[in-house]
Amino acid sequence: MECLIYRHVKKSPIENKQIQRVVLQTLRRVKRADDVSVHLIGDTRMKRLNTIYRSKEKTTDVLSFSAREGFQISGEQTEAGDIFISIPQIIRQAKKYEVTSKEEMIRMLVHGVLHLVGYDHMREVDAKKMFRIQEEMVRNFVTTHLLYS
Repeated sequence: MECLIYRHVKKSPIENKQIQRVVLQTLRRVKRADDVSVHLIGDTRMKRLNTIYRSKEKTTDVLSFSAREGFQISGEQTEAGDIFISIPQIIRQAKKYEVTSKEEMIRMLVHGVLHLVGYDHMREVDAKKMFRIQEEMVRNFVTTHLLYS
Protein backbone atom coordinates (compact mmCIF):
# COMPACT_ATOMS: atom_id res chain seq x y z
CA MET A 1 0.00 0.00 0.00
CA GLU A 2 1.53 3.25 -1.16
CA CYS A 3 0.42 6.86 -1.65
CA LEU A 4 2.33 8.94 -4.17
CA ILE A 5 1.81 12.70 -4.21
CA TYR A 6 2.32 15.03 -7.16
CA ARG A 7 2.21 18.74 -6.35
CA HIS A 8 1.39 21.12 -9.17
CA VAL A 9 0.62 23.96 -6.76
CA LYS A 10 2.87 25.63 -4.22
CA LYS A 11 0.70 25.35 -1.12
CA SER A 12 -1.68 22.80 0.28
CA PRO A 13 -3.84 22.87 3.42
CA ILE A 14 -2.02 19.76 4.66
CA GLU A 15 1.48 18.37 4.20
CA ASN A 16 2.43 15.31 2.15
CA LYS A 17 2.87 13.11 5.23
CA GLN A 18 -0.65 14.02 6.36
CA ILE A 19 -2.09 13.35 2.91
CA GLN A 20 -0.49 9.91 2.95
CA ARG A 21 -1.86 9.22 6.42
CA VAL A 22 -5.43 10.13 5.37
CA VAL A 23 -5.26 8.03 2.20
CA LEU A 24 -3.72 4.98 3.86
CA GLN A 25 -6.05 5.09 6.89
CA THR A 26 -9.05 5.34 4.57
CA LEU A 27 -7.84 2.34 2.59
CA ARG A 28 -7.41 0.38 5.83
CA ARG A 29 -10.93 1.39 6.93
CA VAL A 30 -12.41 -0.19 3.80
CA LYS A 31 -10.02 -3.16 4.01
CA ARG A 32 -8.04 -2.41 0.88
CA ALA A 33 -4.29 -2.45 0.34
CA ASP A 34 -4.08 -0.56 -2.95
CA ASP A 35 -1.71 2.11 -4.20
CA VAL A 36 -3.09 5.60 -4.80
CA SER A 37 -1.65 8.65 -6.53
CA VAL A 38 -2.78 12.10 -5.37
CA HIS A 39 -2.37 15.10 -7.67
CA LEU A 40 -2.70 18.57 -6.13
CA ILE A 41 -3.63 20.93 -8.94
CA GLY A 42 -5.05 24.36 -9.68
CA ASP A 43 -8.37 25.42 -11.16
CA THR A 44 -7.18 25.58 -14.79
CA ARG A 45 -6.06 21.96 -14.89
CA MET A 46 -9.11 20.80 -12.93
CA LYS A 47 -11.48 22.63 -15.28
CA ARG A 48 -9.77 20.96 -18.24
CA LEU A 49 -10.07 17.48 -16.67
CA ASN A 50 -13.69 18.09 -15.69
CA THR A 51 -14.50 19.27 -19.22
CA ILE A 52 -12.82 16.30 -20.88
CA TYR A 53 -14.05 13.53 -18.59
CA ARG A 54 -17.38 14.84 -17.29
CA SER A 55 -18.38 17.37 -19.97
CA LYS A 56 -18.69 20.06 -17.29
CA GLU A 57 -16.86 23.25 -18.22
CA LYS A 58 -16.05 24.35 -14.69
CA THR A 59 -13.67 23.49 -11.92
CA THR A 60 -14.60 20.98 -9.24
CA ASP A 61 -13.12 19.88 -5.95
CA VAL A 62 -12.04 16.28 -6.57
CA LEU A 63 -11.93 13.83 -9.46
CA SER A 64 -11.07 10.16 -9.07
CA PHE A 65 -9.88 7.93 -11.89
CA SER A 66 -9.99 4.27 -11.02
CA ALA A 67 -7.35 1.98 -12.46
CA ARG A 68 -10.01 -0.75 -12.52
CA GLU A 69 -12.74 1.09 -14.38
CA GLY A 70 -13.53 -0.43 -17.74
CA PHE A 71 -11.09 -3.33 -17.40
CA GLN A 72 -11.51 -6.98 -16.61
CA ILE A 73 -8.62 -7.64 -14.25
CA SER A 74 -7.46 -11.08 -13.33
CA GLY A 75 -5.19 -11.71 -10.40
CA GLU A 76 -4.29 -9.23 -7.73
CA GLN A 77 -4.52 -5.54 -8.63
CA THR A 78 -2.62 -3.14 -6.40
CA GLU A 79 -3.15 0.19 -8.17
CA ALA A 80 -6.44 1.81 -7.15
CA GLY A 81 -5.98 4.89 -9.34
CA ASP A 82 -5.49 8.64 -9.23
CA ILE A 83 -7.14 11.41 -7.25
CA PHE A 84 -6.97 15.01 -8.53
CA ILE A 85 -7.75 17.78 -6.03
CA SER A 86 -8.13 21.46 -6.88
CA ILE A 87 -6.53 23.29 -3.97
CA PRO A 88 -8.13 26.67 -4.80
CA GLN A 89 -11.57 25.00 -4.90
CA ILE A 90 -10.94 23.30 -1.56
CA ILE A 91 -10.10 26.68 0.00
CA ARG A 92 -13.26 28.28 -1.44
CA GLN A 93 -15.44 25.41 -0.25
CA ALA A 94 -13.97 25.52 3.24
CA LYS A 95 -15.00 29.18 3.51
CA LYS A 96 -18.44 28.45 2.08
CA TYR A 97 -19.10 25.54 4.47
CA GLU A 98 -17.41 27.30 7.39
CA VAL A 99 -14.84 24.59 8.05
CA THR A 100 -11.07 24.77 7.97
CA SER A 101 -9.30 24.15 4.69
CA LYS A 102 -7.56 21.21 6.41
CA GLU A 103 -10.89 19.61 7.21
CA GLU A 104 -12.20 20.14 3.68
CA MET A 105 -8.98 18.72 2.24
CA ILE A 106 -9.34 15.63 4.44
CA ARG A 107 -12.97 15.27 3.36
CA MET A 108 -12.06 15.38 -0.35
CA LEU A 109 -9.15 12.94 0.09
CA VAL A 110 -11.44 10.44 1.82
CA HIS A 111 -14.15 11.06 -0.80
CA GLY A 112 -11.67 10.45 -3.62
CA VAL A 113 -10.35 7.23 -2.08
CA LEU A 114 -13.86 5.90 -1.56
CA HIS A 115 -14.65 6.49 -5.22
CA LEU A 116 -11.47 4.70 -6.27
CA VAL A 117 -12.40 1.57 -4.37
CA GLY A 118 -15.93 1.43 -5.75
CA TYR A 119 -18.17 3.62 -3.59
CA ASP A 120 -20.60 5.89 -5.37
CA HIS A 121 -23.37 8.35 -4.52
CA MET A 122 -25.59 8.11 -7.57
CA ARG A 123 -28.39 6.29 -5.71
CA GLU A 124 -29.61 7.45 -2.31
CA VAL A 125 -28.87 4.14 -0.59
CA ASP A 126 -25.28 4.19 -1.90
CA ALA A 127 -24.86 7.86 -1.02
CA LYS A 128 -25.90 7.25 2.59
CA LYS A 129 -23.35 4.47 2.96
CA MET A 130 -20.54 6.42 1.28
CA PHE A 131 -21.14 9.69 3.13
CA ARG A 132 -21.50 7.88 6.47
CA ILE A 133 -18.05 6.35 6.05
CA GLN A 134 -16.64 9.63 4.72
CA GLU A 135 -17.86 11.75 7.62
CA GLU A 136 -16.85 9.10 10.17
CA MET A 137 -13.32 9.22 8.77
CA VAL A 138 -13.25 13.04 8.71
CA ARG A 139 -14.46 13.22 12.33
CA ASN A 140 -11.83 10.68 13.33
CA PHE A 141 -9.01 12.68 11.75
CA VAL A 142 -10.23 16.02 13.08
CA THR A 143 -11.26 15.02 16.62
CA THR A 144 -8.35 12.71 17.39
CA HIS A 145 -5.82 15.08 15.83
CA LEU A 146 -4.44 12.07 13.99
CA LEU A 147 -2.92 14.41 11.43
CA TYR A 148 -0.78 16.11 14.01
CA SER A 149 0.80 13.11 15.70
